[in-house]
Amino acid sequence: MADFEQILTFFDGLLQSAWYFPYLLLGTGVFFTIYLKAPQIFYFRHAWRVLRGQYDKPGAKGDASHFQALTTAISGTVGTGNIGGVAFAIFLGGPAALFWMWMTAFFGMTTKFVEVTLSHKYRDVDDEGYIVGGPMFVMEKGLNLKWLGIIFAIATVVSSFGSGNMPQSNNIAVGLQGTFGIPEWITGGVLALLLAVVILGGVKRIIKVAEKIVPTMAILYFVTGLAVVFANIENVLPSLVNVVSDAFTGSAAVGGFLGATFAYAFNKGVGRGLYSNEAGQGSAPIAHAAARTDQPVSEGMVSILEPFIDTIIICTLTGLVILSSGVWMEKHVNQFQQFDTNVVTGTWTDSDRADRAALFEYLNGRDSAIKPFNGTIEVVEGVLQPGPYTLLHNRSVAEAVLVGSVDRRFTGTLTVNRGNIENDVVLTGKSLIHSAALTSEAFTRSAFGNYGRYVVALVLLLFAFSTAVAWSYYGDRAVVYLVGTAWLTPYRLTYVLGFFFAAIADTSLIWLIAAITVAFMTIPNLIAILLLRKEMKQTVADYWRDFESER
Repeated sequence: MADFEQILTFFDGLLQSAWYFPYLLLGTGVFFTIYLKAPQIFYFRHAWRVLRGQYDKPGAKGDASHFQALTTAISGTVGTGNIGGVAFAIFLGGPAALFWMWMTAFFGMTTKFVEVTLSHKYRDVDDEGYIVGGPMFVMEKGLNLKWLGIIFAIATVVSSFGSGNMPQSNNIAVGLQGTFGIPEWITGGVLALLLAVVILGGVKRIIKVAEKIVPTMAILYFVTGLAVVFANIENVLPSLVNVVSDAFTGSAAVGGFLGATFAYAFNKGVGRGLYSNEAGQGSAPIAHAAARTDQPVSEGMVSILEPFIDTIIICTLTGLVILSSGVWMEKHVNQFQQFDTNVVTGTWTDSDRADRAALFEYLNGRDSAIKPFNGTIEVVEGVLQPGPYTLLHNRSVAEAVLVGSVDRRFTGTLTVNRGNIENDVVLTGKSLIHSAALTSEAFTRSAFGNYGRYVVALVLLLFAFSTAVAWSYYGDRAVVYLVGTAWLTPYRLTYVLGFFFAAIADTSLIWLIAAITVAFMTIPNLIAILLLRKEMKQTVADYWRDFESER
């Protein structure tokens, strides 16, 4: 397992966690914002009118309305990224990470406008008569680079599992287990069957499910989140101040949180922002390509609304809930996951300033006096015996650690190699928490009390399930592009099986896989739209010329 994790970490270092990735993603959005004269601002009002069907023309080709295309795309973005992803970003980078999620969303509105417009322009019809589109068709028809389209389509199929399937199943399972005590394998099995019923029904059933689920879940989550914010209203302004003030300096250590550098907060904020709104990833254009309109720019305008709804509204709400409640810097009792557990040499504590500084350097990948521990640890009746070591979990010093199950405490010797515990044992204790568990805890800090957990569990279920449904559609279209419709059923069955097995996997490992697969799609897509910048500008100019002539 440790070797597999190292391989994934290596590829993540080449892709999403690489220094260049956030600059490429944000830079593309900044460039098009300037190049196209801020469409996310000046086209915003027009986009709402297009969404309402104000400019629809009879006889336009497509399989979905503007609203249906938008809800399908939003169902692919409004998922665990909004509940677990924001929490994970704050857990890693502190309040500063939320600022960079905002920047990713604001400039991502323009990026999404560009990629959706071009994908709609170069859409096609499959051998079953359905409209198909996406960056792979842009690369083939617009750039005459079919080989790049094939790479993107393969990346989409891979990402449908790594981004759209596995994190959703895992976060649902973890959330329901923590709230209701339902075993992860039961959740995975039941939801896999429901997923099969939906996606095996084909494209139209997928669109209808997304249309029904998305508005309901968004309203429920928003109302409950506001209740938490109002319950902690005195902390909202200080939290917002920290978000902005830490943006270019990094977040200082506070409570159990040991701090994060600017570079770390920047990278994780941009990365989580991308996972949340998918602007630049190239997934949403696949859904929007099916919209009924003969004006690609009009559908591009509808897509401007996605990052606004997804990140500016919903992710901001999640961030304020977590920050204002203070749970992000508190340690909570939880079961330790192997991927997040690390043993270091020496005795360190987060209550000592010098120790905190050393831990800060270690956790942020800088030169540090702290080194991984190699050796053995004695355990008596589940209690770790004192020694020249410190157990870290979730980037924090672990406390009150017990080894073994409640009814069977472990007694014996733990073998530690390069900081990793090699024994197959269960560890519980107090540490920082992240992802859906962190958001769930934050939702208890209101008049709802523990009932807030139930709301999060329910909304997470709907969010994540709809995301998995939407991503099955993206994978569908990529499979059709690569090998035709004959392989759709095998793909869908494999997708269902993946949904089941991800429910019992390690959460942090799942997030790492998601980060890699997201970047795998994003990089070729950004290159393609940058190469077509002049065509995009002309397409927008043609749209406004025709629009004015028809008024």
